[in-house]
Amino acid sequence: MKTSETTASAALQDTFKDVMACVATPVSIVTGLAGNGAPCGATVSAFSSLSVSPPMILVSLDRRSRTLDVIRESGRFGLNVLGADQDGLAMSFASKAGPDKFRDTSWSLEHGLPRISRASAWVASTVADFADGGDHVIVLGRVDAAEAAASRAPLVYHRRSFGTHQPYHRSAQGVVRIPT
Repeated sequence: MKTSETTASAALQDTFKDVMACVATPVSIVTGLAGNGAPCGATVSAFSSLSVSPPMILVSLDRRSRTLDVIRESGRFGLNVLGADQDGLAMSFASKAGPDKFRDTSWSLEHGLPRISRASAWVASTVADFADGGDHVIVLGRVDAAEAAASRAPLVYHRRSFGTHQPYHRSAQGVVRIPT
């Protein structure tokens, strides 16, 4: 039997999800390399730059994530900011399918980490720290290497659908979308 407190908590969680769906976030795949050489990865939308000096990023992974286990073990992770046309890859890596996620994925090993081909940006990091964050763990990483593909638009998640950033042009009449 649900108590009123449990019902209120579930309602708040649902409302919170709706609010967070209003925030456009980059879609990335966090990757790691297990001790046996097997690649692993998970789709994340919770990632951010943290510091410029020294260069640092943070990612948030479900505490039950196999990828998180590998990152804890190895002390390193890669961040692949997906390109606008890689929504299928985002969905594939969001599943709990295990190591088969890489079977039909084009990737290479760079700086000892799996790097997904055609991503709009890539970062290799060494773990600086872990922090608890409810049902997730925040991984703080010191950036070892980074590269951006200037010509590839990033994949963005907004209102529970994939898209990409569209630039706007300001005119005397207001904001006008530039056709693409």
